[in-house]
Amino acid sequence: MKIRPLSHHDLPTILEIQNSCPQAAAWKAADYEQLIRNPQGLVLVAEVEGAGRLEVAGFAAFRRVGEESELWNLAVRLQHRRRGIAKALWQQARRQLAQAGATRVFLEVRASNAPALEFYRVAGFKFLTRRKQYYQNPGEDALVLSTDLA
Repeated sequence: MKIRPLSHHDLPTILEIQNSCPQAAAWKAADYEQLIRNPQGLVLVAEVEGAGRLEVAGFAAFRRVGEESELWNLAVRLQHRRRGIAKALWQQARRQLAQAGATRVFLEVRASNAPALEFYRVAGFKFLTRRKQYYQNPGEDALVLSTDLA
């Protein structure tokens, strides 16, 4: 597996991955393009060997504001889940965010997304608060989690 920064030619692929994951945040290509150009942005992709070539299996997108960072999105293709891809993306992002001066990461996750909640728990995230009806289509509460990078 190879973790690398997102390039512009990856945008259709990460949108495909995002759209195939109903519980992932629904960002647009322009949002990711803006994040790539922003010095406070960090978007990583995970490539794995598939059919004799590397293919993008997942991605993670973050935005840093001062010492804080927000996880915008983390998604892995269904056929590549439970293989450590999300963990590898998180570990690389954690290193890069800390090197850039971030000390804490926040995220929102659907209250019903049990696999993501378990992943974040194991990764060290703690519950902060609940945002009522934060998500739409379908309407659902968001749980706000955070972890320190120290």
